[in-house]
Parts: sequence; structure tokens; C-alpha cells
Amino acid sequence: MDKPEFSHIVRLSEIGAAPRTGELSANEEERAKLAERFDLPKISTLDARYSLIPGENRIGFTGRIESDLQQRCSITGESFQVRLREDFDIAFVPQLEIEGADEEIELTEEDCDIIEYENGQLDLGEAIAQTLYLALDPFPRGPNADAVAQEVLKSEEEAGPFGALAALKDKLP
Repeated sequence: MDKPEFSHIVRLSEIGAAPRTGELSANEEERAKLAERFDLPKISTLDARYSLIPGENRIGFTGRIESDLQQRCSITGESFQVRLREDFDIAFVPQLEIEGADEEIELTEEDCDIIEYENGQLDLGEAIAQTLYLALDPFPRGPNADAVAQEVLKSEEEAGPFGALAALKDKLP
């Protein structure tokens, strides 16, 4: 796999035994590449404040991302400004050598905030990028969505089984 657009590697040997805090900000080039990857018109800012909390078999990675970006309205296709503020709580765990890795593995809700690492390296930037992506509204509605939807979409009566008959009735002499 190629290096992620917003990669920020921290080695386990750099973490130590005490919790550590920090901040990360994506530069203009990293934001542009992430916007392309996530099919967004633009990411103006992407900042994160975090804490790394060492544990016995996992490293806690908690904090908050803040991002100003543009999304496309799922109804009109127009770009509109979005301000995201999202807390995160991720656990980095060592990559497991799983027998039968081709088998399907069922994940529980608790497993969804787990990221595996290998070679004693955590990629904090990629974890933040994934958090941003998961925080995006999958069906964003821009400021003009309701007006366009009322013009384009049919009412329940028009779309119902008798809607087509009513339209034909208007065409009768």
C-alpha cells in the first residue's frame, strides 16, 4: 500500500509509560489529497488534539478532530460548507497473525474503534483521516435541498397508484 496522504508515524519506543498529548494539523497538500480520496470539493482545515495512553496490550488514542470542509449536496450536487467537530476514542493493538485470514470475521461494536499496527509504529495521521471520513454525513443536504426536492419530487398522492390515472384524466377532452 502507498503511504497515506496524512501520515504521522509514532514509534512505540517514543511513547514511554506516561500519557502524552499532542496536536496534528494537515497541511494544504495533505488536505487536497484527502479531499480527492474522500470525494470532497475541499478540506479547508483539519486539526486534531489528542492523548496517547499506553496500556499493556493496546495504546489508547483519544481526542477531538476539527475540520472545515465542503461536501456536495446529495440532492442538488451543489457544494456547501460543513464544520465538523468529532471526538474519537481509538485503541491501537498489535497486528494479529490470524490462521485462516481469508475467513470472514464478525466485528462487534467495540471492535470498530480498533486499529492494528505493525512494526512497532502507529500512524496517528491515518487514524485521524479515517475518523474524519466516518464523521461525514453519507447523504449530505445542502441549504437548497428542500426547495429543489419540493420542485422535483412528487407528493405521496402524485406518486401513489392513482397518481398516473389522475395525470391521464387531465389529458381527456
